[in-house]
Amino acid sequence: MAGGLRWASSRFGFVEDEVAGLRPFVRPGAVCLDIGAEYGLYTWALSALSGPRGSVHSVEPLPGPAAWLRTAAAALGCDNVTVHRVALGARAQQGTMSLPRRRLLPVHGRAYLTEGAEGPGPNTEFARSRPVPTGVRTVDGLCHHMGLDRVDFIKADVEGAEAAVLAGARRTLLRDRPPLLLEIEDRHLAKYGVRPATLVADLRELGYSMYRRRDGEWHPEAVVSDDFRNYLFTVHPLTHG
Repeated sequence: MAGGLRWASSRFGFVEDEVAGLRPFVRPGAVCLDIGAEYGLYTWALSALSGPRGSVHSVEPLPGPAAWLRTAAAALGCDNVTVHRVALGARAQQGTMSLPRRRLLPVHGRAYLTEGAEGPGPNTEFARSRPVPTGVRTVDGLCHHMGLDRVDFIKADVEGAEAAVLAGARRTLLRDRPPLLLEIEDRHLAKYGVRPATLVADLRELGYSMYRRRDGEWHPEAVVSDDFRNYLFTVHPLTHG
């Protein structure tokens, strides 16, 4: 499956090209976090790359996708995948996900954590949504709970709450300096009162440089643009794609 995702990433728009660019950052034995896993696009790729000596902690707060992840992991024999039905944020608390609906069908990929949000932001395009209660942990708390003495790679796609996730991961970021793959979109960040430039500046203060993937390679990037959403951050400068 992971090989198929890498092949499809360069051919089909619904499979993100960044999947094909993970190999240099996820070695066998790596410990990975897939935050906002939904149906596991990144989970399965990370599982294959980290291998049986590695581990993938797939974090998904919505019950439907989380149950599907557990079923798929068992069916695919991905013994290195652990699914956590929880949201990650700046502090541990009880929270609520807002799950929008389109024509009575849930749109899981646009659900967001309401704590800290100033309204629905771009989700005003959906006529209906329903609240889904969820526990909220921090990355640092999850690592402590699972006894993770290191984290080698973090991917986060949480519909604008990326800054909160990073705030709750500060100890892990300073300890391990893992590469980060983040979705950064101004329209989603804005509902939490965060701007892309602020998020990038905070990571640069921690020693991270930003890259985006074009033409099958990672290229340095100075600013977040409206036509692109997935950015890689690493403390080790990349010398080639």
